[in-house]
Amino acid sequence: MLGWPDALCAALASRGLFVIRFDHRDTGRSTSLPPGEADYAVEDMADDVLAIMDSYGIGQATLMGMSLGGYIAQMLALEHPARVRSLILVSSEPLGWDGPALPHISQTFLDHFGNLSTLDWGDRDAVIAFLLGIDKLSSGSAQPFDEAGARARIEEMLDRTDSPASMFNHATLSVRKDWTGRFRDIACPVLVVHGEEDPVLPIENGRAIAVGIKGAELFVMSGVGHELPGSQLQAIAERAAGHIHRFAEMTR
Repeated sequence: MLGWPDALCAALASRGLFVIRFDHRDTGRSTSLPPGEADYAVEDMADDVLAIMDSYGIGQATLMGMSLGGYIAQMLALEHPARVRSLILVSSEPLGWDGPALPHISQTFLDHFGNLSTLDWGDRDAVIAFLLGIDKLSSGSAQPFDEAGARARIEEMLDRTDSPASMFNHATLSVRKDWTGRFRDIACPVLVVHGEEDPVLPIENGRAIAVGIKGAELFVMSGVGHELPGSQLQAIAERAAGHIHRFAEMTR
């Protein structure tokens, strides 16, 4: 949940939007399973979104998902089109990509994740340093890395969970269905937001979504990595709100 900055949520709300953010399973205050013992698939995480919408009595909404969240949002747009008014896919990849191989996570990131096997999750300082390293590697050149802000968010995140290691269960998840090429069938309006310097899902992934989904718009953030940097939050909110309000008017 805390991956969505307060300032972005406030900027969206100030533009007349009702914002819901939540902890995915295995993060924050949601149900967590021991590391390596995830017994669910990505489709189950998509069902979680519907359960949250139902609990609020929301029949239809715009889904804004980042990275894995964007993958989940695409599933929902295909499986439950009546519930999804539009999509905003941030730093994501096409669901069921069926073209030439797209570039993915950098070797520097993989080397950093190699330290997971020896990380002492009982050592809070070591955990903070490891997670701070992820944030540093995710950042682009558009602004200096906000180490103090990142550290404060990590501290808050660690305070929200009894099992911080469980978040890495997401890296082991599989899908139950064959989604090959399915992202091309998404019929709702789509806004793709992607950092030009993304080291996790490089910009080619965002461009592939925008080209593959008819009518999709692409907003490329210069100098931005796999992140939501403070310097871009107002611009993201402006584009997102414009997208939502425009298509809300069209469906009335």
